Amino acid sequence: MRNIPEHDLSGVTWRKSRYSGGSGGDCLEVADGHPTLVPVRDSKNPHGPKLIFRASAWAAFVEAVRI
Repeated sequence: MRNIPEHDLSGVTWRKSRYSGGSGGDCLEVADGHPTLVPVRDSKNPHGPKLIFRASAWAAFVEAVRI
């Protein structure tokens, strides 16, 4: 089992996709400013858990859902 360091996300700015509706529906938010990682959270539960993906994995996911 790998030891995964914790990341301090207390000062990050979260953003929704420009494709998200303004009604606060089922949206994800991402935090910019981490060159190798992409923090992700549920916009409906901003104090809930955050997932952190490698930037390359997140880019592959985004590319796959665009198709």
